[in-house]
Amino acid sequence: MKRYFVAAITLGLLVMASKTNAQNAQNKIGYISLQELISAMPEYKKAAAEMQEYQKALIQQGTDYQLEFIRKDSIARSADTLKWTPALKEIKRKELNELYVKWTNFVNQEAQQLMNKHEQDLLAPIQQKAVQTSQAVAKENGYAYILPKEQLIAFPNADDILLLVFKKLNIAPPAKEAAATAPKAGN
Repeated sequence: MKRYFVAAITLGLLVMASKTNAQNAQNKIGYISLQELISAMPEYKKAAAEMQEYQKALIQQGTDYQLEFIRKDSIARSADTLKWTPALKEIKRKELNELYVKWTNFVNQEAQQLMNKHEQDLLAPIQQKAVQTSQAVAKENGYAYILPKEQLIAFPNADDILLLVFKKLNIAPPAKEAAATAPKAGN
């Protein structure tokens, strides 16, 4: 009877220990800087170059509106306008005002909105890939939680999984990341 009792207690302790180990493994916490990850991805570098080209095109469009306004304004101020009828002067004045409004709206609002939309369209798939890869690395390495480093002020002991994600994506870590994880001399 004592043997059964001791065996039951031993079995109970083993079950509790295995449950505790399983719970600890399930509560493994990691963090990652998605900004650092995304900026190191080759897709981001390509998107950044494309965004610069798009920005140049928007600036050129704004410049074209400005030059058109200046050209039409100089025509309206020329000596030839003395021959214009009052109705033609009114039409030209309205046309000039509309062009001015179009130019200022483009420069002050529309260009920024177009740039933001274009940037969002380019970055969305890159961000999605970064998140999905981080999730896959978390699952493969037994992490229950992966927190965004940029939003953390204080957190319990956790692992930075950035290098694991770099490895999965076959991206060489930036020099500062590699130096931070390199073994120190004398160890």
